[in-house]
Amino acid sequence: MADYSNYGLLVDYKYCDNCGACVVACQEYHDLEADQFGIKVFEKGPWKKDNPTLDDGWDWDYVPVPTGRCDLCAARLDEGKKPMCVKHCLTFCMQVGPLDELAEKAAELGEKVAIYKPM
Repeated sequence: MADYSNYGLLVDYKYCDNCGACVVACQEYHDLEADQFGIKVFEKGPWKKDNPTLDDGWDWDYVPVPTGRCDLCAARLDEGKKPMCVKHCLTFCMQVGPLDELAEKAAELGEKVAIYKPM
């Protein structure tokens, strides 16, 4: 198995809609119990916007966060495949790669972006 210690997971969470596909794909692939997670989606909000419009006065975020069980699906990376969470993300808001490349992408994407470095 290759060394993925300099790899991470970029999440552009302004697009996450809490579908749960990443959570289920991870649980199925790693054969986790229903109460065990390799990635979990957290809800932040709702909160009132600073300059609300009549149509859109509230905001909230869904943020996928890898847990201590996440290994970025290293066996899949060895095969040239994406981690299960990235593969099954319906909004394509997750990417995996070297941390320096992810940092550059995050800077381009702007706000509501997080980079996680699993253990």
